Order: sequence, then structure tokens, then C-alpha cells
Amino acid sequence: MSATTITDRLGLYWRLVRLHKPIGTLLLLWPTLWAVFIASSGRPDVYTVFAFCLGTLLMRSAGCAINDFADRDFDRHVKRTRDRPLTAGLIAPWEAVAVFMVLSLAALPLVWPFNPLTWALAGVAAFLAASYPYTKRFLAIPQAYLGIAFGFGIPMGYAAVLGTVPLSGWVMLAANVAWAVAYDTEYAMVDRDDDLRIGIRTSAITFGRFDLLAVLMSYALALALLGWVGLLEGLGPAYFSGLAVAATIAAYHYTLIRSRTREGCFRAFNHNNWLGAAVFGGVLADAWLGSAWR
Repeated sequence: MSATTITDRLGLYWRLVRLHKPIGTLLLLWPTLWAVFIASSGRPDVYTVFAFCLGTLLMRSAGCAINDFADRDFDRHVKRTRDRPLTAGLIAPWEAVAVFMVLSLAALPLVWPFNPLTWALAGVAAFLAASYPYTKRFLAIPQAYLGIAFGFGIPMGYAAVLGTVPLSGWVMLAANVAWAVAYDTEYAMVDRDDDLRIGIRTSAITFGRFDLLAVLMSYALALALLGWVGLLEGLGPAYFSGLAVAATIAAYHYTLIRSRTREGCFRAFNHNNWLGAAVFGGVLADAWLGSAWR
């Protein structure tokens, strides 16, 4: 195989795992960092941060590969996805499965230095990543399952730092589920017409004309649960200021999606990066200023 052919193949794999679209990785990474930094009182060790950042990138990429394998017969009928390498016939289905396996195995050594609970939770996370694409066949709101899959770095982060997952970790996971329902409903609103035609189930279809209300209520629930996390962990005003900024961002998203245009909904989805960053900013600010407040 020539160097040009290898380069072209790697370019297709790059597109398969969406390395050119980092928003998915960031939506996994922010909640993971919330957990790691709260569990460690804002002072995690360097390896823990490295392992969870790289692991998030690898597992999100693996999830994209298996998602495209599962949806290969649907994606060609959706305007936004019909040019993906697998459904366009540029790579074979077995290649997507192989990429999933290689990336998953590459992530495995990252958890070895941690404890058995972290190992067990990593196994659950891998199962969630592999099974999520198939939930769109039968779940009315598969975005809720996505929220669990995208947020499983939360209990893993707590387990890696503390050796256990306290109540605040599970509340944070529930908050991530609500957040995922909000942002992925915005994402699903982009494809609603195509999904109705091909029979894929999404929250945007399930909520119907109440989709805007559902998005706002999901944001409100996510922020309320994150507020509960703050109370459980004894966090101070800096953390809650971060939540206030996140609430302002959520309100801005309403202005983008209220007309239900593809462009506006997609902009709102991508802008959720800043909501996650706002919460993380509150976590960091509390770690730096918390002792003074308290």
C-alpha cells in the first residue's frame, strides 16, 4: 500500500471518529473534570487529569466508530450524515468495528493505576458506549441513555480519587443526563424531518410541539441537580456563580432554538461547550477561593 493510500485511509478514520469535530469530546470531558476536581478538592494529581482527558478522547472516538457501524443503513438517508465515510462506502463495516476495538483497548491501560472500583466502572462505561447507538431503535428518549454513557466519567472520576462514589457523584450523573437530554434534543431537532422519515426515535420527535419546553426544563433540572451537588459537597458562592453563568447560557440557547431552524438548533448544541466550561469555572473558582469564603 502506497504512502498516499495510507494517508487517505487515516484521513477517513479521522473523519470516522470525528476528530475534526471536538464538541463531542468536550461534552464528555467537562462533566468528567467536574467530578475529578470536586472529588479532589480542586487538586487532582497530574496523572489522573491526563488519564481522564486522554481516556475521554479515546472512548468518544471509539463511540463514534461503533455509532456509525450501527447506523450505517440509516445515515445515508439523513442530510447531515450521508457523507460519513462508512455510510458513503469509503470504508468497510469491519473497519469501523476494528477502530472501535483498537481505541477501546488503547484506553484500557489508562485505568490500571487506579483501584478495582474504577476498573469495574470502566467496563460499564465501555458497554454503555457500545450499546447506545442501538437504543435509538426502541427508546422514546435515547438521549437519556446517552447522558448516562456521556457522563460515566463522573462516577469513574470519583472512584479514581476517593475509592468510592458518594451521593454527590450519582446526583452529578443525573444532572448530566438532564443536560444531555437538553443539548441532544437541540441536536435531534436538526434531523427531525429525516428521522421521522426513516423511523429513528429521538427526544425531538417524542416531545413534539413541546420540544422547546422540554429543553428548558431539562436545563433547569440539570442546574438544580448541580446545585444539590454544591450543597452536598459544601461548595461556596464561587461554584454557584458558575451555575448562574451556565443558566444565562441556557437562556441564550432558547433564543437560538425558538424558531426551530436547523442552523439555530445546531448552533445551540455546539454552544453547550461553554455551559460545561462555565460549571467547571465555578468548580475551579471554588477550589481557589473556597477556603476564604468558608
